[in-house]
Amino acid sequence: MELWIPITIAAAFLQNLRSALQKQLQGSLGTRGASFVRFGYGFPLAILYVLALHWLGGLPLPAFNWSFALWSVIGGLAQIFATMMLVYLFSLRNFAVGTAYSKTEPVQAAFFGFVLLGEKPSPGAIVAIIVGVAGVMLISLSRAPLSWRNAFAALTARSSLIGIASGGVFGISAVAYRSASLSLDGPGPIMNAAVTLACVTTFQTAFMLIWMGWRDPPEIAQVLKSWRSSALVGVSGVLGSACWFTAMSLQQVAYVRALGQIELVFTFTASYFLFRERVSPAELAGCLLIVGGIFGLLFW
Repeated sequence: MELWIPITIAAAFLQNLRSALQKQLQGSLGTRGASFVRFGYGFPLAILYVLALHWLGGLPLPAFNWSFALWSVIGGLAQIFATMMLVYLFSLRNFAVGTAYSKTEPVQAAFFGFVLLGEKPSPGAIVAIIVGVAGVMLISLSRAPLSWRNAFAALTARSSLIGIASGGVFGISAVAYRSASLSLDGPGPIMNAAVTLACVTTFQTAFMLIWMGWRDPPEIAQVLKSWRSSALVGVSGVLGSACWFTAMSLQQVAYVRALGQIELVFTFTASYFLFRERVSPAELAGCLLIVGGIFGLLFW
């Protein structure tokens, strides 16, 4: 098995955990605060990760360049605004639909990867990505009768448009992070990804602190007061990001993000086995399509 596959699966699991924790924080901290904790409580761990690879692992630090700085800033800003859109979805009634549409990211990431990096997924991979996204769409419509009218209404709903925009901006950030990591002259993808993560999360923390200090200073105090729950978001977020960055240093973004759709399978598995919640036939069919798309991606 190629290394990027288990790393991506771990990233999807940790992302699912982080999203659940952020959903709980959104009500008390607001959109900016709940978005900030992902970076603010995560960047010290990202820096420690780099130092551990350097001092304990014996890996030299890479040489920095302006291309790395530019892609890191683009990726960092894109991820901030994509995260804020996703956190805002938590406050909407049809959150599930919007979140599902944000999972169209693999298709959008494939497009941005082709435009910005010239990466061309194989025909089989393109089919697998489309099958997986079709599964996501089926899940998003599972609570309403399947019809063209309901599909159009779901697609044009406010939460759906925000979800699609979030997926697109996440796609841009993923491509930017891969570009930043590949631009480093370092010892290998693991150290390159770790340095990219440390630099990006540090920049994001500084940017968000300045923004919150300007727009809503009391929000910073709220973030500090909720340090216990916020730290959990930061830890799960930075561990997940470390896995994402490493996987995207090893493989094309479209492939990594397509496999990352397994997050929805984790969500419905936990819903059924842990919380004893019923899963509709449409949701089950959607999960099977996602799994089918993942298997197609891995074996075609």
